[in-house]
Amino acid sequence: MTGQIPLPDDLPQLRTIARLADILGAAARARIAEIEARQAALRPQRTPPEGPTWVLGCLRERGRPPDRVHLGDCRMTAKHTEPLTRDQARGILDEGKIAACP
Repeated sequence: MTGQIPLPDDLPQLRTIARLADILGAAARARIAEIEARQAALRPQRTPPEGPTWVLGCLRERGRPPDRVHLGDCRMTAKHTEPLTRDQARGILDEGKIAACP
């Protein structure tokens, strides 16, 4: 068959090859985890905003409903905001009448 690695017919040799593949695979997986952990440590972490964690953007035009639910440090909020707790934000979003900020 094309694309396959030629392997010997000798059973002890095949067992040795299989064991070596297991060892190399485990070593490669350990190295991958090590590199991923190092890269994760280097990624910038988002610090929680000072003030409310969630806000409701309120448009101050007559008859206009609130804008969207935003994170407290979102730069896309309306000029006027109303602080929300996490539970309040989830409740508003679960109602489906007001969307979350993209």
